[in-house]
Amino acid sequence: MVHVESISYGNGDATYQAAGGLEGITRLVNRFYDYMETLPEAKFVRDMHPEDLSLSRQKLIYFLSGWMSGPKLYKEHFGSISIPVAHKHLPVDMDGKNAWLLCMKKALADEFYPDDFQKYIIDKLSIPAESIRLMCEPKK
Repeated sequence: MVHVESISYGNGDATYQAAGGLEGITRLVNRFYDYMETLPEAKFVRDMHPEDLSLSRQKLIYFLSGWMSGPKLYKEHFGSISIPVAHKHLPVDMDGKNAWLLCMKKALADEFYPDDFQKYIIDKLSIPAESIRLMCEPKK
């Protein structure tokens, strides 16, 4: 009988390691922004970003590194961050939240992460995405 050890994402650096460390996160973020640039349903989210995405890509790589319990690169390079406050100037509504998450779902799938890891990441990213939407959604 073969014993397969289950990975407990969120414990220690298990999430960071499952993502492939900084190299894996970099690939994920690059695919994420590639989708943001090409998916019609994400065009309005892309339009909220500067033309040159280099800094946006770097910031997300660094943020995800620390968020996944790897090196706290965002804090080291840019200081502390409150995700909702950092996005408060943007008109993020439910469609924007869903488009952002769609780009991440597609990027995760392209990287061939296990299904349970993909679900874990989307479930966890849905929390700050909803906080951003609640802070930023234009009031009607």
